[in-house]
Amino acid sequence: MQYAATIFIAVLGLGLAAVPAARAQADWVLHNAQIYTVSAEQPEAEALAIRGDRILMVGRDDDVLGTYPDARRVDAQGRTVVPGLIDAHAHLMGLGESLIQVDLVGATSKQEIRDRLEDFAQDLPEGAWLTGRGWDQNDWPEQDFPTRADLDDAFPDRPVWLTRIDGHAAWANTAALEAVGMDRLRSMDDPEGGTIVRDESGAPTGVFIDAAMGIVGQEVPDPSGAELDRALELALQETAKYGLTGVHDAGADRATIQRYQRFIDADRFNLRVYAMIGGRSATFDHYCDAGPLLNYDDRLAVRSVKFYIDGALGSRGAALLEDYADDPGNRGLLLQQPGAFQENVRAAMACGFQVNTHAIGDRGNRIVLDAYEAAMDRLGTTRGRHRVEHAQIVAPADIPRFAALDVIASVQPTHATSDMYWAEDRLGSERIEGAYAWRSLLDRGARLALGSDFPVERVDPLLGFYAAVTRQDGEGWPEGGWHPEERLTRHEALRGFTLDAAYSAFQEDDLGSLEPGKLADFVILSQDIMEVRPEAILDTEVVATYLGGAPIYTRDGALPSAGQ
Repeated sequence: MQYAATIFIAVLGLGLAAVPAARAQADWVLHNAQIYTVSAEQPEAEALAIRGDRILMVGRDDDVLGTYPDARRVDAQGRTVVPGLIDAHAHLMGLGESLIQVDLVGATSKQEIRDRLEDFAQDLPEGAWLTGRGWDQNDWPEQDFPTRADLDDAFPDRPVWLTRIDGHAAWANTAALEAVGMDRLRSMDDPEGGTIVRDESGAPTGVFIDAAMGIVGQEVPDPSGAELDRALELALQETAKYGLTGVHDAGADRATIQRYQRFIDADRFNLRVYAMIGGRSATFDHYCDAGPLLNYDDRLAVRSVKFYIDGALGSRGAALLEDYADDPGNRGLLLQQPGAFQENVRAAMACGFQVNTHAIGDRGNRIVLDAYEAAMDRLGTTRGRHRVEHAQIVAPADIPRFAALDVIASVQPTHATSDMYWAEDRLGSERIEGAYAWRSLLDRGARLALGSDFPVERVDPLLGFYAAVTRQDGEGWPEGGWHPEERLTRHEALRGFTLDAAYSAFQEDDLGSLEPGKLADFVILSQDIMEVRPEAILDTEVVATYLGGAPIYTRDGALPSAGQ
């Protein structure tokens, strides 16, 4: 590894500065590593010295080992080390619940859906609801919404409720609809912000979009406390396996937050969670009155609220300024009217919350930016690190407003590579230029926080890293990338999953880069994602994940050797 003279001086200075505070001894030193620190002052290093859960020193092997000659040594064997990866938009309990339901992700036909359901149902008690998540009609040959008839032959009596991959639509069989009442459903008006998909006679087909999902969803029995505990355990195993040390949980209620606290108190919570309160609710009122939870044992913070303004592009619920190109007359769904949304934003900011709003369509994004600007003007505040979650389709005139309003674009790179096969059909050739426009946002001064939206997408953040820098699928399609002008560099992508994600949660002083004084969260990778060929990024595996200097995941047989 080559160092410029200025970097060497900076390393030496950091080392000398660390000595007086650490003469009692470092607990251990990780050395013989290719470390990408995500620190502008010292971008690369070879060794880390750690005491307790904090980093003491970062630098060359000789300098760090010389400063702490008696510390236990862990040899990284030349492997790559990056800061602990942070998913800036995900659903932790959603992931856990998906792991105890039928996994429908990647199913390429209705028949495959039925096959997976029948296999899972063999172990269910009689009368229990069959639930699953992950179907996507865009992956099927016909690409049409399914119907209850597609499920009724296989499940004439057992209720079936299947959430679409984006969480913005659900598919039920007739037995599930009968829990509400077919006559009632036939005569019911669509709720505001939702659609009951109907056949020509007006009968529900079995698909419910956005706000309409609650009509049947409220009939689905809630998981037991034990089931939710098991779901959380499985989710935490999954996040550690893929190098995640932090997750921004996009929508949590008080019961979920309390479950996290119980796990933390029992030393069962190997993750740092930045929880967003799910909308204007009793949970909102509690934390508005009591004040934000800024730091619960370095594992949990609650200081933001998550709102929705529109639906998803895949189910044509994203709110657009003009009609869908493939569905004339449809401009999507607003889940809140602009006036009501502005009042919710103002109330949240008045409570001191960071406001994070789901916005997919260009109309949705404009309404959100307008509401943030109006609330900040009314309250006399200009900065709050408020966020737009997804920011998928933004009118070109609105792109500069993110930086002007100090609004963070919280984006999910794998959404682009999942949607690229059909997104232009929805939007047309002109609007697609403002879709998934990460480079345009970045170049105009906005800050990007990167995530996955799991379980909508897969948990692995390296898939998002690959998508951000290639804009291709796993087969390398399309050649050169989909709208490659919007790609990110590898350093920008790594920063988006580390330091900028930490910044978007007010945690950059403790997380997001490997620097003295910060928490010792880092990941050891099987190869150098900053240097390998783009297509080889997907072959990279997590060798070990460390949270506060302690391993929370190690690949079988691959833990770096330790000695004196």
